[in-house]
Amino acid sequence: MYYRRFGKTNFNLSVFSLGTMRYLVSQENAIQTIQQAVKMGINHIETARGYGQSEKYLGTALASGLRRDQLYITTKITPTQDVSLIESSIDESLKNLNIDYLDFLAIHGINTWKHLETTLYGIRALHKVISDGRVRHIGFSTHGPLEVILATINTDFFEFINLHYYYFFQRHAPAVELAHQKDMGIFIISPGDKGGQLYTPPPNLQKLCQPFLPLELNYRFLLSDPRITTLSLGAARPQELEWPLTMSDRIEPLSSQETEIFQRLENQALKRLGTEKCSQCYACLPCPEDIQIPEILRLRNLGIAYDMIDFAKYRYGMFENAGHWFPGKKGNRCTECGECLPRCPEKLDIPNLLKDTHERFKGVSGRRLWE
Repeated sequence: MYYRRFGKTNFNLSVFSLGTMRYLVSQENAIQTIQQAVKMGINHIETARGYGQSEKYLGTALASGLRRDQLYITTKITPTQDVSLIESSIDESLKNLNIDYLDFLAIHGINTWKHLETTLYGIRALHKVISDGRVRHIGFSTHGPLEVILATINTDFFEFINLHYYYFFQRHAPAVELAHQKDMGIFIISPGDKGGQLYTPPPNLQKLCQPFLPLELNYRFLLSDPRITTLSLGAARPQELEWPLTMSDRIEPLSSQETEIFQRLENQALKRLGTEKCSQCYACLPCPEDIQIPEILRLRNLGIAYDMIDFAKYRYGMFENAGHWFPGKKGNRCTECGECLPRCPEKLDIPNLLKDTHERFKGVSGRRLWE
């Protein structure tokens, strides 16, 4: 296992962190998974107040004989300006976890300007829990737009960030760079699942990535970046740790072969999509119907270029069902008003592409896992 400095916190974290959102099977299974992760070198475990029984399961595991002084624990609370609620939430988390202090507290889901404003209103309570020792370091997680993320980083209050950033989603590259410039710890959320459901890749994507696995390449894309401290690994059972952790010391720069495969993937997208490829410039926004045009067209890119149909359907089904965690309306809401058309530098026929995407990926609507 390789360890990296988590920004200005000055703690050295394993390059894989155990995420506990998927502990929905049983307490016994959760404890076994946590114990195995620690045995294999993971020293950072992340949970949240909203992850079902996750905090209590982790607390039981910690009480089973794990060395608290050799582990770093993160939990998360939702944005609020209620000082008493912030303190009571932290106290309840400490009780659930059977610990006296949190190494890291993340404000969970600064996804909108309102969330940022609310969090800053409650900053007095956050200073208090730092000063009295209940929390050592404060950061934030986000599923929000780039502009909100950059503004939150620029408050200079937070010491680390949890965000989405993968080979197949590089929109947040400026946030990674700004966080690095601010010496923040950078924690990448869900590279296996939100990064493309790469643990079950379609045959065409597997072929394009040979001799590597698609998930292996995504891990290498992230681990080879020295700005990134750690990646979440949401194992639901002990055996799911085995293959990913074979990557835990693969932090060297990308090889020429790996670089060539990434170029192969780019060429494939150009070949299959042609003049219908969306370059993700986001110039088409805002949409008067609140359609998240770039994300819908990104899913279209992935579905057509790499046959990532299941992933595209999974994510498309989240629109209109996950609130601020995955905002925006589906493509069939387009009224063909035409406002986006002159803003698109590639002159894409956006209304028709939105309708096409809807027909390809419509299906069962999705919700967030813990809901």
